[in-house]
Amino acid sequence: MRVLGIESSCDETGVALVDASGSGVPRLLSHALFSQIAMHQAYGGVVPELASRDHIRRVLPLTQQVMAEAGSSLAQVDVVAYTRGPGLAGALLVGAGVACSLAAALGKPAMGVHHLEGHLLSPFLSADPPEFPFVALLVSGGHTQLMRVDRVGSYELLGETIDDAAGEAFDKSAKLMGLPYPGGPHLSKLAEGGDGAAFKLPRPLLHSGDLDFSFAGLKTAVLTQAKKLGPDLESRKADLAAATQAAIVEVLVKKSLAAMTQTGLKRLVVAGGVGANALLRSQLNAVCKQRGIRVHYPELHLCTDNGAMIALAAGMRLQAGLETLQRGYTFDVKPRWNLAELQAEPA
Repeated sequence: MRVLGIESSCDETGVALVDASGSGVPRLLSHALFSQIAMHQAYGGVVPELASRDHIRRVLPLTQQVMAEAGSSLAQVDVVAYTRGPGLAGALLVGAGVACSLAAALGKPAMGVHHLEGHLLSPFLSADPPEFPFVALLVSGGHTQLMRVDRVGSYELLGETIDDAAGEAFDKSAKLMGLPYPGGPHLSKLAEGGDGAAFKLPRPLLHSGDLDFSFAGLKTAVLTQAKKLGPDLESRKADLAAATQAAIVEVLVKKSLAAMTQTGLKRLVVAGGVGANALLRSQLNAVCKQRGIRVHYPELHLCTDNGAMIALAAGMRLQAGLETLQRGYTFDVKPRWNLAELQAEPA
């Protein structure tokens, strides 16, 4: 069974083809990705209307590229999967519309996929795939969550952000420092030359006794510190970036370890764009090794939004018998969609 996956939730257009035959993890045959970063840089952030229009331009050429690289034809596709949510409504509608139109033309079923389920399962495409059950730290864009994952479709929310997510803290703090969009990667790169202990920044909810997150206060503290530095900000920017990153990473690491203790599990999956952060990976690897915990990540090129994770999630749900495929081509999208709701929905 071959699954074509289309991702268009925000500012990246992704298409991929996986082989979900048998009971093993679906095998990635080919994938292609186009990032809109250059287009949005002039505006300092994602412009939803421009994002939607660019998805329209990119999705079919990317689909042709994927099929050619896989040595496959559209006639060999058995299911067309797409990101149903969460994400930008207009961007989601582009992917959903193209996927359902393509499925209708092929006479094959279409299937909506949860964006965060794609991120959560993406480490199964890595060279070191996890095994169920595990705790997942999802750090993607506006989402920071800790989940207990017992199997495909069985997700228990352990904790989540109550305001800004980790990715937003990176991006907003970077913007306050005058760094270009997207801020997070620029802040992390700048932090490599700074001293993480140079400024005392807060670690919100670090000792709250629960597994929830809050990063809005950290962003405010960064703004306050930047104003205090005034004209000296430019010369101290690397230190402020390093201190900001250190604060975010410490909270993520401590909360993840608390989740491992609470659940008693020995496998941790880290997924989403922030999961590519080098400091986060190095600190998690070190402390988890001491505690006998296995940590799993997606391949670096699959940390950002991509079609491979959508095709994979669709394939794994089909293998688990969680979806009943139908050839109806009406569709909707869910810009706001809690992952914990997914298992409660009928197939």
